[in-house]
Amino acid sequence: MRDPHRDQPVRRLGARLNQAAAAMILLHGRGASAEDILGLAAEMYDERIAYLAPQAAGHSWYPYSFMSPVQENEPWLGSALAKVAQTVQLVLDAGVAREHIVVCGFSQGACLSTEFVATHPARYGGLIAFTGGLIGPPDADLHHAGDLAGMPALFSSGDPDPHVPWTRVLASAEQFTAMGAEVSTRRYEGRPHTVLPREIESAREILFRSL
Repeated sequence: MRDPHRDQPVRRLGARLNQAAAAMILLHGRGASAEDILGLAAEMYDERIAYLAPQAAGHSWYPYSFMSPVQENEPWLGSALAKVAQTVQLVLDAGVAREHIVVCGFSQGACLSTEFVATHPARYGGLIAFTGGLIGPPDADLHHAGDLAGMPALFSSGDPDPHVPWTRVLASAEQFTAMGAEVSTRRYEGRPHTVLPREIESAREILFRSL
């Protein structure tokens, strides 16, 4: 249990890593799978891009809400962040530069994506957070040090959402702006807990800028 996600598979689609011009790492939501999130890849497909989707153990990156006390989600959260880092390293080792790597997730995967970039700050190709934000309880200090050097970031969510308060989405967007990201937010009033075609359009723009 010390590292529950370490040996989980990484599903792939698109270009071979050693031939890819860019890569997109896709993180699925609670109860979903790598295959599920690769459905988004099909809607943002380009043959020059490698799409990688790591699988969470038990179909969940961490057991409780992303706004629970952080220690309650350990060791799963730490293992999940390490799994994302391992996947990024896989891409880097194949010769794809970090500024051509886009990190994307939905719901629990969006929270993990956001937390990963904030805790491993660098100039990635982009962050796409479909209904997610930084991890921590309501009174958490969301400040993170580091420079995102103009990295594009999309925070997109329905409001109200049953799992992710819009206030946390905004607070996360503000923190990314403070870290030097080029941030855009999209609020969809009354949108169900899903990803809309308009959101995918916005994400596609960021992805293709990374080529």
